[in-house]
Amino acid sequence: MAIVTETSIGEQLRALIRLQHIDNRIDQVKKLRGDLPEEIRDLEDEKIGLETRIDNIKHEQKEVADGRKRADRDIKEAEALIKKYDEQQLQVRNNREYDALTKEIEAQKQRIADATRHTEETEGAAEQQEAAIAEARNRLSELEDLVKNKRTELEEVLGETKQEQTELEELRHEAESHVDKRYLRAYSRLRQRLRDGRAVVMLHRGAAAGFAVPPQRQVEIRQRNRIVACEHTGRIIVDQELYEATIKELGF
Repeated sequence: MAIVTETSIGEQLRALIRLQHIDNRIDQVKKLRGDLPEEIRDLEDEKIGLETRIDNIKHEQKEVADGRKRADRDIKEAEALIKKYDEQQLQVRNNREYDALTKEIEAQKQRIADATRHTEETEGAAEQQEAAIAEARNRLSELEDLVKNKRTELEEVLGETKQEQTELEELRHEAESHVDKRYLRAYSRLRQRLRDGRAVVMLHRGAAAGFAVPPQRQVEIRQRNRIVACEHTGRIIVDQELYEATIKELGF
């Protein structure tokens, strides 16, 4: 196992500081876009939901229309049968045949009543469906305009920051190549876990990132001969003078 010298640890601390500072700038560039990407995704999801709703209502409308057609056929067929049975009653020879035809006539009248009730019920449903589709289409039109405007706004921001981000990404790649793989893995894990993305912080007035640092740890940090992590957050703590001098060398 290779022995890490004081010089190599000092260089690793500088490399981590450079990487963190570049990442901070990249984060700032991304923040300029604000919540636009998320807002656009939310609006597009709502559009998909409305389009699905319209399709479902149209399917329901078809079912209602088919049901009304069946009801109309039932009424016509029942009326024709009633007329037929009425004529047959005039020709019956006994009460049994007459009663049988009367039952058939009553059955067809009930069939007409059921079909009529179904038609009346679907009339209200059809009106509600048309209103729901109109409302969904109005909102869909609003969403299309909103998405268009948000996309235009995002493209403007991206246009303004694209070159800067490209340059920073190149600098980051170079800075990353100078960090030992062990420390780079730890740094990357911290960046993912911490909300503000600050894996490397400086010691300032006995504290780092809002947490007090014990005096003995402060001495170790200022000696710059080991990687010191915050016992509360896991962040890598570096000497303020080293941090500021390293950033000054970067020139931004």
